[in-house]
Amino acid sequence: MELINETLHKYCELHTKVFENDVLNEIDRFTNLNVLMPQMLSGYLQGQYLAMMSKMIQPKNILEIGTFTGYSAVCLAQGLQDEGHLYTLEANEELKAPVTDFFKKAGLEEKISMQIGNGVELIDKFDIIFDLIFIDADKSNYPLYYEKCLPKLKKGGIILIDNVLWSGKVCEEPIKDKKTKAIHELNQRIQQDDRVENLLLPLRDGMMWVRKR
Repeated sequence: MELINETLHKYCELHTKVFENDVLNEIDRFTNLNVLMPQMLSGYLQGQYLAMMSKMIQPKNILEIGTFTGYSAVCLAQGLQDEGHLYTLEANEELKAPVTDFFKKAGLEEKISMQIGNGVELIDKFDIIFDLIFIDADKSNYPLYYEKCLPKLKKGGIILIDNVLWSGKVCEEPIKDKKTKAIHELNQRIQQDDRVENLLLPLRDGMMWVRKR
């Protein structure tokens, strides 16, 4: 399902600029030439959105679940405080070398730490309270990521969750596949969660804002 007309999407891109960094174009090219499912890349409009949100929040600590090729991490890092740090988790060890190189080229090697492993297990190891958390990893574990992340988020902190519309499949009845069920379950859980305030935006494939009360 096309969630936004391609012409309108391009128009939005042409009228959006939060920051510029040549490494974003390099990450885009690398992803499309070398990585399976390159459509998982955040892309320009969403990347600029993440950068704007980070600049507004000015976080000291950011947690990203799902590094992929590093595009979103570079964008999120734009709003970090001078002594701030972004911790990004990725399951695919083969991506570590090229992604680490991209962080260096972006001048962010001291600002971003990449950890390889099972995200569910890695989250438990952090003894840090985060100001901003971005979830964009395996969809089947979305409800679990949410529950593990919320206690590690400061009061008033923000969780951003990508792909919460899942190409419109969350509106289908009945929902048959496991990933769509998990995403729909998460959306419903957040809507009913008195611990948070939430806003679901039809940005790209759906972006959920969650603010901890």
